[in-house]
Amino acid sequence: MAALNDLLPTAAVRLDVRVADWRDAIRTAGGLLVETGATTEIYTAEMIRNVEENGPYLVIAPGFAFVHARPSPAVLRTGMCWVRLETPVEFGHEANDPVHLVVGLAAEDSGAHTAAMAALAQLLADPETARALQDAADPEALHTVLAGTEGERDDRPGDEGAEGERAATGGAAPDPAAPGRAPAVSGPAVPEQSGGARAVHKILTVCGNGVGTSLFLKNTLEQVLDRWGWSRHVTVEATDTISAKGKASEAVAILTSREIARTLGDVGVPVQVVEDFTSGPEVDRVLRDTYDV
Repeated sequence: MAALNDLLPTAAVRLDVRVADWRDAIRTAGGLLVETGATTEIYTAEMIRNVEENGPYLVIAPGFAFVHARPSPAVLRTGMCWVRLETPVEFGHEANDPVHLVVGLAAEDSGAHTAAMAALAQLLADPETARALQDAADPEALHTVLAGTEGERDDRPGDEGAEGERAATGGAAPDPAAPGRAPAVSGPAVPEQSGGARAVHKILTVCGNGVGTSLFLKNTLEQVLDRWGWSRHVTVEATDTISAKGKASEAVAILTSREIARTLGDVGVPVQVVEDFTSGPEVDRVLRDTYDV
């Protein structure tokens, strides 16, 4: 899978850009994707239409918009761009406006960029790295921060990595998640396989297109599950709104944005709203609310 630096060349980075509004911010991001050969201009219009039709769900963390649209013929190759705004603009998000960072994604499919999304989610969730990115003087300096962060995450010892993860995801794991115990869902009894063995639960993370913001939330949720020791009991699938309605019966819960929750409506399972898709503590709280722990 492509690494973050592979998908985000320095030519696709613009810092301290002045824009008039959110549409202008997306046009700037789309222009970089066109300039670097990732898309045609049609894709820029598709990204704007995505917000018009689905709302500002892609503002996934305070000050951060992850703009994208569905894979389409307008995507020539998978690529990303980075636009830091001189003055923040409103996208219309209830909790995360105003936006000062716009990262654009063009995806050929739902798989090739998942490693890059995981890396981006982790670095934006780290306050020190986020500050370094915000303070980068030029595209080369920003690229150096990205490259250094990926290397540090690969090289850090397991104990230090686990300790950092505990800090990022909000404290001690609940006792019911101790190794060997399956989670107990509040409400319906835990499903059992033949012989009384615990079945594996599924949680869906949902966005408008299933290739961008839902992957951020999936990564954060999986970090929390790993810390709890529940990873072998709960799987996480990132998907889009249309597919989620058909897959809801397979899941114990859906995690998504407020805007997408409204679009989904009643799907027969709990739909939990997450405001900051990069926040381990918030996802930890939502997961505790979903499960009786």
